Amino acid sequence: MLTFITIRFLDILDILLVAFLLYQLYRLIKGTVAFNIVIGLFSLYLFWLIVRALNMELLGSIMGQFIGVGVLALIVVFHPEIRKFLVFVGTNYNLNRVLSLDKLFGVGKTKTINHQQIDSLVDACVSMGKTKTGALIVIAGNTELNEQISSGEKINARISSILVRTIFFKNSPLHDGAVIIKGNKIVAAGCILPLTQKELDQALGLRHRAAVGMTENSDALTIIVSEERGSISIAQKGEIRRRISKETLTQILEENIKEEEPQKPKSK
Repeated sequence: MLTFITIRFLDILDILLVAFLLYQLYRLIKGTVAFNIVIGLFSLYLFWLIVRALNMELLGSIMGQFIGVGVLALIVVFHPEIRKFLVFVGTNYNLNRVLSLDKLFGVGKTKTINHQQIDSLVDACVSMGKTKTGALIVIAGNTELNEQISSGEKINARISSILVRTIFFKNSPLHDGAVIIKGNKIVAAGCILPLTQKELDQALGLRHRAAVGMTENSDALTIIVSEERGSISIAQKGEIRRRISKETLTQILEENIKEEEPQKPKSK
């Protein structure tokens, strides 16, 4: 007798979750060498399923052993992509906000850049663009960026146009690295950032690749001033916007950086 296939709500939910995970995986690896590796592994896995369905025991056992060991190899090969996925989860589904861990441990919010400091930052970028002075500025979000900060020289100075331009002056020993802004201060300069593995325009140099790589692994926002063209670009969430105007830069910074007053401790 024919039996009807029954589909439960959990089956539909299962399919949707798998589709969502595959889509996020595609977003993470598109444009990278890992994409071709995934296509090859997926084809190999489909071939293994066909071999098992045809009861080809010898070939099936050999491929089964290879696939079993291959899981460990995948962790090594896809280490950058796995890290990006975990950062994506931590950034977009911030358990710190959901569980209010800062409040639980008594840590208040730090004050971020105000409108006056945004104007100073924009003025510095425009001035450096006119003189074709290369610059790379990272504005931290919720991600701590301790690894990148420790790679440079700690400054902990207030944000000013003169200071930013001085750091990136061509004869300055810190001009080749990145400046990291955290809270309402320039915390470090001359910092080393991770490079993206994505395929970018060949006209873009190491500063642009580092800016995109930084935003792939964190929720930071990066500003780039081109040394060749003097144009200003901005990178966020692994994407880059090139040749933006002073007004656009100001608007993006004001939209993404909210001023938050530090929480005062409760009196006993």
